Amino acid sequence: MKKWLYQHRHACMFLYFLIYLPWFAWLEKTVGYSPEYIIHVKIDDYIPFIEFFIIPYMLWFAFISIWVIYFFFKDTKEFYQLTCFLFIGMTIFLIVSTLFPNGHQLRPTEFARDNIFVDMVKYLYQIDTPTNIAPSIHVYNTLCVWSAVQRSNYLKEHFSNRLKNITYMITTILSISIILSTMFLKQHSFLDVITAFIMWGVIYRFIYRPAYHAENNKTKPSIENI
Repeated sequence: MKKWLYQHRHACMFLYFLIYLPWFAWLEKTVGYSPEYIIHVKIDDYIPFIEFFIIPYMLWFAFISIWVIYFFFKDTKEFYQLTCFLFIGMTIFLIVSTLFPNGHQLRPTEFARDNIFVDMVKYLYQIDTPTNIAPSIHVYNTLCVWSAVQRSNYLKEHFSNRLKNITYMITTILSISIILSTMFLKQHSFLDVITAFIMWGVIYRFIYRPAYHAENNKTKPSIENI
């Protein structure tokens, strides 16, 4: 047991949830159904409700968990980078939600169809309040995991080109579907998605700073080439 704990001491990163979960639960209880700031942009009115997107929306939980666990056992360096990436954004989300209790009023009150997917959406609405939505953690965490998969040296070194390309393709398609689902299910405003992208883009430069600068330097002409 001691040997296993020493080899997997990076599991200490999961202690973050001792902070996140109580804080988030407090926010849900405090904000409830009466957010102080209502988030809405004009484009929200043109985005249709499509209940079938409940499938990728729910797959998000498995998508995030599977890749975090995968990197935990296979790629310790990427695991540290990914969890730092996730936790920094999630902490910013908690702070924003605390200082600016927000929510939306986009959810439909009536549904044009009656099927199992609508039933799943109704259940989701019952257990998840339309509050604490900006920036969207569903979108942000999806982008973080997508980035980790794209950058993982372990995948590049141990996966065949065919398997690697299939993994990238499936991950990208699922990521896009999850992001779209947040809007088509009226779980998030378009603004929540945009702010999640902005937060991801800014934090990305710090998490992958050495690699980011190395890639940028490759595109700059050197003195020898002038």
